[in-house]
Amino acid sequence: MAGAPSSYCFVAFPPATKNSQILFGKNSARPRDEVQEVLYVPSCNPEPGSKVQCTYLEIEQARRTHAVILSKPAWMWGAEMGANEHGVCIGNVAVTARQAASDSKLLLGMDLVRLGLERGTTAKDSLDVIVSLLEEHGQGGNHFEDESTGLGFHSSFLIVDRVEAWVLETVGKFWAAEKITDGVKCLCNHLSLKTKIDMEHPELRSCAQSQGWWNEDKEFNFSEVFSEGGHGHDCPEKASEIPGEMLTAETMINILREKYSGVQSEAYITTASAVSVLPQNENSPCIHFFTGTPDPSRSVFKPFIFVEDVTAVPKTHSSTLRDEASDDGQTKWKHELYKSHEQALSLIEKDPEQGEKLMNTMHDLEKQGLEAMEDILNSAGPLDPAEVVDLFYDCVDTEIKFYK
Repeated sequence: MAGAPSSYCFVAFPPATKNSQILFGKNSARPRDEVQEVLYVPSCNPEPGSKVQCTYLEIEQARRTHAVILSKPAWMWGAEMGANEHGVCIGNVAVTARQAASDSKLLLGMDLVRLGLERGTTAKDSLDVIVSLLEEHGQGGNHFEDESTGLGFHSSFLIVDRVEAWVLETVGKFWAAEKITDGVKCLCNHLSLKTKIDMEHPELRSCAQSQGWWNEDKEFNFSEVFSEGGHGHDCPEKASEIPGEMLTAETMINILREKYSGVQSEAYITTASAVSVLPQNENSPCIHFFTGTPDPSRSVFKPFIFVEDVTAVPKTHSSTLRDEASDDGQTKWKHELYKSHEQALSLIEKDPEQGEKLMNTMHDLEKQGLEAMEDILNSAGPLDPAEVVDLFYDCVDTEIKFYK
C-alpha cells in the first residue's frame, strides 16, 4: 500500500458555475475494505478547560463548536471531508514530500479537517485554526486502522466558503496557502502550490534553505522545493475532465463518477464522495450531498441542509458499533446503509441486467432530489426548516428500502 491514496478534491467558482454558486467536491480514496460513515454532530458549548480526544492525541477543546456534517473513516475521530453550519467545506488529500512524515501519534490531517469545521465560521477562520493547531501539536501517525501498515503522510487541504477558497499545503509543521476566488482548482495526492503564496509559515523558507533545497537566488516555488524529486505537479488529468459548459451539482457528481476521477487499484478505492453547493446569496441555504458508500458510479448522492433539530441518521453511523465483537476487522464498522449497498453491489455482479435496473432507479431518484434542491435554491421565499429537517434521513431510508 505504498504511496499516497489518489483522492481528488476540487472547487469551481462563477462564472464557470450556474446561478452564482460555488461548488465543492471530493472523492475519498481509502483502503478498499474501509467503511466511511456520514455523521452529523450538533453545535456544543463545552465546559471551560474541557479536552477533546482526537484520533491519537488529546487536545484542549474550544469554548464553542459548530454543527458539522462529516464523511469520515469509521474507526477514526477525524474526517476526509465535511461541512459546517456556516457554509464552510473542507476536504483533505494525503501527500508525500522530501521530508518524511512523522510516525508519532499526533494530529492526523483528517483530525484537522474536523477541527477546522468545528471551530471556523469562514474559510479563512478554518485555515487559521488548522495552521495554529498544526504548529502547536504537529501532524503524524498511521493513516490507516491496520497498525501493521504503518503509513503516514503530510496533508493538503481545500477550504471553501460562499466567498472564497484556500488551498493549504503542509509538510510537517510547515505550510503555505493560496487564496482562490475564481476558476476551477483541483487537488490530488501531491503538492501543487507554485510561486503564488498568500500566507506561509514564518520559518518555511529558512527551513528550505537549511536543508539545501532552495536559496534566495531562485524564485520560491513551494511544490518544487518540497516535493519528492524536486518537481511539483498539477492535477491535469482531472482538470481536463471538467466540462466546458457551466457547472452544476449534477455535472460535479458526474465528474466524480468518471472512473478516472475515482480510484480503482489493488490497495485503494473511492470509499465515499461528496458535493456541496454554496450559493453566494446568503439568503439561500448551502446544500451538501453525501454518498456514505463506495464507488460513486454505483452510489447515490443524498442531500443534507443544516437546520435546527435536524433528524439524526443512525443508519449511516458506525461509531455506535465500536464495541461490538466481530470475526474480522471490518464487520463491526458496517452501518446499515453500507451493508444494504454492499448487498446491492453483489446483485449487480451476479445479475448485471437486474443490477443495471436497480442503479437506474436509484439514479432517477437522485435526479429527483437534485431537481427538488434546485427548486429550493431558486425559491424567492425563506426556507421552511420543517420541510428539510428529515431530508437526509428520508433519502437514506428510501435508498435502503430500494436495495432490499
